[in-house]
Amino acid sequence: MAIDRARIEAAVVELLHAIGEDPTKEGFSTTPERVAQAYSEFFAGVGEDPLVHLAESVPVDQLSDAVVVTNITVRSMCEHHLLPFLGVAHLAYLPGDRVVGLGKLPRVVNTLAARPQMQESLTEQIADTLVEGLDPRGVVVVVEAKHQCVGARGVEQTDSRTITIASRGELTDPVARAEIMTLIGTSTAGHEHG
Repeated sequence: MAIDRARIEAAVVELLHAIGEDPTKEGFSTTPERVAQAYSEFFAGVGEDPLVHLAESVPVDQLSDAVVVTNITVRSMCEHHLLPFLGVAHLAYLPGDRVVGLGKLPRVVNTLAARPQMQESLTEQIADTLVEGLDPRGVVVVVEAKHQCVGARGVEQTDSRTITIASRGELTDPVARAEIMTLIGTSTAGHEHG
């Protein structure tokens, strides 16, 4: 699905009118185009299939311990207010009979994050995509983010972070999941998010 930039530009002009601003005023002359460009980036994942990033996998002969990738940058837009939430994702999976190049995992996250989202849903979608695309023995996904809809408006909690977790397969076992969570915690110690 292509982003309709002309329609976004027209909507921004209308929005500026709606808040009492003059869209022809100096400073606003390129605002509609700039917002359309930004929205093209923010919502590039709408209609895109994240599974394409997992299509090229490599068979493995023996079962591997966990593959863990931490601190994958997350930039998404809250579907309730169209305000950004920014943070990191940590992914772990127990390979079945194949693995995927490590650079493919951030692509899955980016594709799913580049659409209007709720963090809870994003976390679940990442886990489900890994299950469907890799058929692993287990998956854990942790997303940590700061939400502008919480920090810049309403309750104005500028330092609050939201953490969401999704687990599948063997990693739903509390002991196995705790080991992965310890690895994730160790790898992110001292790392400031957002």
